[in-house]
Formats: sequence, C-alpha cells, structure tokens
Amino acid sequence: MSNPDPLLPDEPLPQRISRIFAWLAGACILFGCGALISADVVTRFLFKRGMIESFEISGYMLAACIGLGLAFTVTSKSNIRVDILLAAFPYRLRAACDLLAAIALAVIALALVWFCWKTLAQSWSMNARSTSIMQTPMVLPQGVWWVGLFWFAFMAVLLPLQAISRLLAGDQRGFDKLIGSLRVSEELEQAGIDLAKTDLTRAGPKPGTPQP
Repeated sequence: MSNPDPLLPDEPLPQRISRIFAWLAGACILFGCGALISADVVTRFLFKRGMIESFEISGYMLAACIGLGLAFTVTSKSNIRVDILLAAFPYRLRAACDLLAAIALAVIALALVWFCWKTLAQSWSMNARSTSIMQTPMVLPQGVWWVGLFWFAFMAVLLPLQAISRLLAGDQRGFDKLIGSLRVSEELEQAGIDLAKTDLTRAGPKPGTPQP
C-alpha cells in the first residue's frame, strides 16, 4: 500500500481546489514578488536603473496571494483563533463557540467578496488603468483578487453548513474536523511531525535490543 502524497492528499473536491489555489498563491509570492524584486535589484546594481516595474507588479501579486490563499487557511484551520479556554468547556458549549466563530467568518467573507465585486465592476465600467508607465488595466489584478475572495467566501459558508449537518447526524468527530479548534496532535501533523516516530524516539530502545 503506497503512502498518501503529502502535496496532494485524498480530500474532497472543494478542499482540493483550495489547496491548488494555495499553490498558486505561493507561486505569486515566489515568482511575482521574490524573483521580480531580486531581478530589479540586480539590474539597478548593474545598469544603474530599474528594468522591471517590480514595485507595481509585486503589489498585484501580493494581493493575488492573499486572495488565493484565504480559502486554504479556512480548510486547514490555520487562521488565528483565541481558544485557550475552549478545552475547559463542555462539548456542547465548545461546539456552539466553534459554530459561532465559523458563521462570523462566513459573514466577513461575504462582505469582503461583495465590496471587492463593487470595486471590480467600477474599474470595468471606467476602464480604469494604473497611473504608472505600465498602464495596467485594473480589472486584471482585481479580477484575480476577486476570484480568490469568492472561493474564500464559498468555503467559509460551505464548512459551517457541512458542520451543522454532521452535528445533527451525531458525528462529533466530523464536526470537529471541519470547524473545531486544532488539537496539538493535529498541529504537529500539519507541521509534518510523525507522532509515532516521536513516541518511539522518546521511549528509547526496548530492553534487550542490541545497540549499534
């Protein structure tokens, strides 16, 4: 039996799409920001002038990275949550807090995608362009930004709905997996730490095992 691919694990289609968007977000930072700014620094050093509009392009790429990466932050539960007291609550109160937090996030995501759409529509109607020498049509970076925010809002609404259905079905494990706070073991797993190997290392060799 082959081990699952850590880069492309077996997961539902919405989570898979969110993961792909996260890869694209990483590419935006790596190539759209890091590589362009590095090239601009080198050309300024060699030719005493910038050959690439790295400042403008990196700004667009940063916005695209944020938009494309938000959905994966939701599905992987990587957003910052102050949950220091949740472990002491009874399960029903803890589940209510988790559900309230997920609904609040969904409302914020819907507001973001709505106002982003209004900005995109205004730029389209005005044929707005950047004021730099590139004269970039603003609908291009704003369109990528809106696509990422739209998928973020979709996932932010989908997950609490799925969690409610799991809760009504009595599937507490499924509810916690969708919107529950991360346990320490889950955080270690996301960090790529094998708990089984860690436990074996801590336990040491069995009595009678020959040492190398």
